[in-house]
Amino acid sequence: MVFVADRELGVGAVREVGENDWVVNIQNGGDFRLPMRAIKEVHSGKVLLALDQLPPDVRQALRHPHDAEIPTPTYSATDHEDGALKD
Repeated sequence: MVFVADRELGVGAVREVGENDWVVNIQNGGDFRLPMRAIKEVHSGKVLLALDQLPPDVRQALRHPHDAEIPTPTYSATDHEDGALKD
């Protein structure tokens, strides 16, 4: 899983890892190929993003990763903005 910050909801998943870059799928945003410097930290099965290393299109996708989820409290245990990038 990929996270904007530790102790937040996940926002995506690693699809591919290359020698110099990697592909992340951002929920509700699609796949993005990123340089390795876009990884801040990896631990406990989590990839934390280095937000200052992300291009604008990825930052925009990270603002709305859970928007496609059913927004009513009846079906969703969390707020759709949980885990999202907040500038």
